Amino acid sequence: MKFIVSSSSLLKQLQQISGVINANTVLPILEDFLFDVNKNRLTVVATDLETVMKVQMDIEAKDTGRVCIPAKILIDSLKNIADQPLTFNIDKNFGVEITSDNGKYKVMGENPDNFPKEPVADDTTSFTVSSSALVTAINKTLFAVSTDDLRPAMTGVFFEMDKEGLQFVATDAHRLVRYKRSEVSCPKSDSMIVPKKPLNLLKSALPDNEDELTVNYNSNHLFVIHGTTQMSCRLIDARFPDYKVVIPADNPYKLTVNKNDFQSALRRVSIFSNKSTNQVVLNISGSELQLAAQDIDFSFEGTERMKCQYNGEDLQIAFNAKFLIEMLHATDSDEVTIELSTSTKAGIIKPNEQDENEELLMLVMPLMLNT
Repeated sequence: MKFIVSSSSLLKQLQQISGVINANTVLPILEDFLFDVNKNRLTVVATDLETVMKVQMDIEAKDTGRVCIPAKILIDSLKNIADQPLTFNIDKNFGVEITSDNGKYKVMGENPDNFPKEPVADDTTSFTVSSSALVTAINKTLFAVSTDDLRPAMTGVFFEMDKEGLQFVATDAHRLVRYKRSEVSCPKSDSMIVPKKPLNLLKSALPDNEDELTVNYNSNHLFVIHGTTQMSCRLIDARFPDYKVVIPADNPYKLTVNKNDFQSALRRVSIFSNKSTNQVVLNISGSELQLAAQDIDFSFEGTERMKCQYNGEDLQIAFNAKFLIEMLHATDSDEVTIELSTSTKAGIIKPNEQDENEELLMLVMPLMLNT
């Protein structure tokens, strides 16, 4: 089998899907790309058994055939070859010879029959969503996903579909993010938990524009199609916690601050906080917010004052500064409102300006005050 392909466009496509491949895999063949040539069309597949990504591109070829090529050496060599047509020759023992303008490179491929089969998209439900809507949703929720493997349901993002919209929820039991897109209509009320890794891969592979994506899912797998790129992944088979009961119905006190000023103050003050808790205490009274952090073990201490708008009784409440900084980073609004009630109840963070089709709500649990 022989085919000719542009080195730069092949590298670009391979880089898009190479993130699927794990550094230390159980099966050696999982370190390979599967090349599937069908006349003038090349399909390249990468998988880690849980997630499959594939891209298609146009090439020059008269034959059809398949071969597995080790991913790392192929990408490393393509990175160092100037943009030019490359000729791939594959012999019957799956030896691969790559010829460029002034060089010849050989690598031993593997039998494509040993490459894992990809999941079949049967009995699926389908809806469409714009690429930027999905990328934004991933960016706004993924940071709050739990890393605790003992609670598998929390290690992914919970997708909640219905005719009114598409909702994304992530929580690690200390904080929770709920992001809703009302312009997406799904055929029926349904839900699924999508793991963190495929969402990270999608975030890198998808453009932040209005391209339409087709999303298909069944009880075990999610399939996302964007042009010539496709991704499928196994869903997390677990029950997502009932997050609605955690969101306080009534937080009467409202604190409004400038997002950037608050984030910068948190960054400066948290340097002096205890490294295991990152605790920063907020003292709110009138139109002044005081931030304080200390690490008793090292006699570190930092305090700052800033202006705010506040409706409510004077309040002292402590939060993990790292969580607050990450949550503020996920909002695009210049100002945010934090809804509070007592020092032991969760605070709710909402951006003051949002697009009409989106709704973001973030919840963070307080830390115990050191009295």
